[in-house]
Amino acid sequence: MRYPVRKAAHIFERVGLAMAGAACGLFIGAYVGSAIPVLTTQGFLLLMMLLGGIGFYLGIDTPQMPFDDAHSQIDAAEFMSAAGTLFATLTSFVSVVVIVLRIDPHMLWTWLVFAGWVAGVVMQIVAGAKARMRKR
Repeated sequence: MRYPVRKAAHIFERVGLAMAGAACGLFIGAYVGSAIPVLTTQGFLLLMMLLGGIGFYLGIDTPQMPFDDAHSQIDAAEFMSAAGTLFATLTSFVSVVVIVLRIDPHMLWTWLVFAGWVAGVVMQIVAGAKARMRKR
């Protein structure tokens, strides 16, 4: 009985993380899309939400390497996951601040937020895939 409950709890957690990533992607899409006219489409919003959902689903809660002398090297997947999560959440936080406070930053900042978001979620996706491949 315990195993199905634990499995369900893990699925709930992962779906919640994916939804948080999709929400972050929505904020990025709203901010970047409103500042760059070419990206003002529903498809762009959906792409940002999809990337966020996949990134947060795979990149957060990655299986860790064991801590012992045989595994003393740096866990690249864990580091990339952490850095990707930081970049993705930081850029989405900046997007929320810009939207809520109605700030009009220079276009360079918009591109930096967009690049930071893409780099962050790509790092999460790669780290999550790498950590799950070594587990097998």
